[in-house]
Amino acid sequence: MWPESNQTVIDMVRNAKQTILIVDDVETDLDTLVGTLGDDYDIAVALDGPSALETLQTQLPDLVLLDILMPGMDGYEVCRRLKADPATRAIPVIFLTALTEIQDKVTGFSLGAVDYITKPFDTLEVKARVTTHLALKAAMERLERQNQTLAEAAKLREDVEYITHHDLKGPLNAIISLPQLMLAADNLTGEQRDYLESIEQSGYKMLNMINLSLDLLKMEQGRYELSASAVDILRVARKVAAEFAWLRTARKVSMAFFLYGAPVGENSAFAVIGEDLLCYCLLSNLIKNAIEHSPPGGQVTFAVQIAAIGSCELRITNSGETAREIREQFFDKYATFGKAGGTGLGTYSARLMARTMQGDLTLDTSVPGATTLVLRLPCP
Repeated sequence: MWPESNQTVIDMVRNAKQTILIVDDVETDLDTLVGTLGDDYDIAVALDGPSALETLQTQLPDLVLLDILMPGMDGYEVCRRLKADPATRAIPVIFLTALTEIQDKVTGFSLGAVDYITKPFDTLEVKARVTTHLALKAAMERLERQNQTLAEAAKLREDVEYITHHDLKGPLNAIISLPQLMLAADNLTGEQRDYLESIEQSGYKMLNMINLSLDLLKMEQGRYELSASAVDILRVARKVAAEFAWLRTARKVSMAFFLYGAPVGENSAFAVIGEDLLCYCLLSNLIKNAIEHSPPGGQVTFAVQIAAIGSCELRITNSGETAREIREQFFDKYATFGKAGGTGLGTYSARLMARTMQGDLTLDTSVPGATTLVLRLPCP
């Protein structure tokens, strides 16, 4: 018994009057097949290979029943030419044969045939095999149409997102430029200046986020053009840590920086090869994530060292182990666990940015009671 969905496809096939091309040099075999299938399908016939190929030039059937043993051009050659032509490549071919050797069948399948019907014909078998392969063809065509629709929808969403992000930049220009104009006045209090500078900085952050969201799509598609230079990764990390001071205070989490195993000094620096904005966004994701997953009173450490010639290793460690349920999917898109409102994009986008900069990002849970994200980046 066919499942309902399959039976629906079969019913559609039977009601569609699809066309079958029968190629056979034996007229009695042609008469049998036409009599068996003629009530349900439109039938075209050819008595030899060249005639079949000529018919295919002007009429594309939904299925070809093709005899193997024919004088002159045999069925194998007809099938070979049919599959070599993009216009006819997708048409299913069922061989008609009295041959019973396994090698004969293997040869046919290697040429692209989908099935065999053995002579002398059993009419029930002929109907069953024809109906099955026409149903499969109809299902594949329906799937192709659905995939095309999905592709068009994805392209439309991409276009809408691009337009939306582009249009957001207009209002942001005012948010960024107006504070600059107002700060030129000499009648502002210190508090007012702080507010205006905060508005300006927030505007730049939003602008960077919009630009990055467009860039992430290019990274996924392999179209992002990296513009790498030396970046002081300690400067970037300390900037991010300062911006999340409010979160560390709220969660009572401290943060420490280490260079080659020793605490960093105020003027310590360490260069990696990358893009400043990508490094900032990457570390912003990782440090925020580490703070949020640290228990109250815990500590986040940021340690930098040389991993190998031309490569450095940055280890961001927080107290608390990553749940076993999420470890295998930690960097998967939309994977999240135990975080209300989480999108599952933070670690995914961080690794995407790391790989875009010719580095990588991995998870290390080898130390009990701690979680470490290991970021490797090129260095001078």
